[in-house]
Amino acid sequence: MRLGAQIIIMNYPGQIGIGYSLVLDCHTSHIAVKFAEILNNIDKCSGKELEKEAKFLKNGDVGMVKMIPTKPMVVETFAEYPTLGRFTVKDMRQSFKQDT
Repeated sequence: MRLGAQIIIMNYPGQIGIGYSLVLDCHTSHIAVKFAEILNNIDKCSGKELEKEAKFLKNGDVGMVKMIPTKPMVVETFAEYPTLGRFTVKDMRQSFKQDT
């Protein structure tokens, strides 16, 4: 199962690429996930695609990604239930990614 999401990179000092592992917090679940694909990098203001199949994302970037969870999980789609389709992603106990 792959989880697709639009994310904003915040408060992260380096670059995040394919294969990077981190912890996804959604409601009461805390599950390890790995970046499987970075589909694109998006301009924050216009919403236009800047780079297709980006190699990495860095602080301030917005991108569409696919993540693979290590355990099964249930998450509502943002399109159907915006408040239930949100999550944060943490590394080193600091939140640095957030869905939109």
